[in-house]
Amino acid sequence: MKIYTRKGDDGTTGLWYGGRVAKADPRPEAYGSVDEAASALGLARAAAEKGSELYADILRIQSELFVLGAELATASEAAERLEPGVSKLTGAMVDSLEATIDSYMERVDLPPKFVIPGGNELSALLDVARTAVRRAERRATEIPDLGDDLILRYLNRASDAIYAMARFADDPDPELFGGRG
Repeated sequence: MKIYTRKGDDGTTGLWYGGRVAKADPRPEAYGSVDEAASALGLARAAAEKGSELYADILRIQSELFVLGAELATASEAAERLEPGVSKLTGAMVDSLEATIDSYMERVDLPPKFVIPGGNELSALLDVARTAVRRAERRATEIPDLGDDLILRYLNRASDAIYAMARFADDPDPELFGGRG
């Protein structure tokens, strides 16, 4: 099976369920940024301890970002064809992120100033992923027919969740909470 089609050689890309847009169109810009964020989270997951809470939460967010990517890659006129939880975000996904944020933040003491990334490898990788999610959020706001504000709510919460996870991974006293990573 060949993975190249040559259809994008003219500077356009296909959307799910039809249609072509310029590769610099806001939709490919947004779902491309979501893809970058999922890849950055992959680096963080590779640095996390397999089977840990962080590993599982990173993997869940990566999976949800693929759902979001599918939704962003679909023209708004075909949105009714998307399946909630598979190719379309759900409110439960946002709610789950809020629970994740609360769970991590109740176990972290934040310093009274900005946090400089790089406390350790895992927290630094999570901070890189967080900034990629923030970029995806900015790109999504440029889609004129975005429609559902659930996309923006999800991206906003995802970056907050990743921030909370990074601060948890950054904690200088791993014995306090049964270990990190």
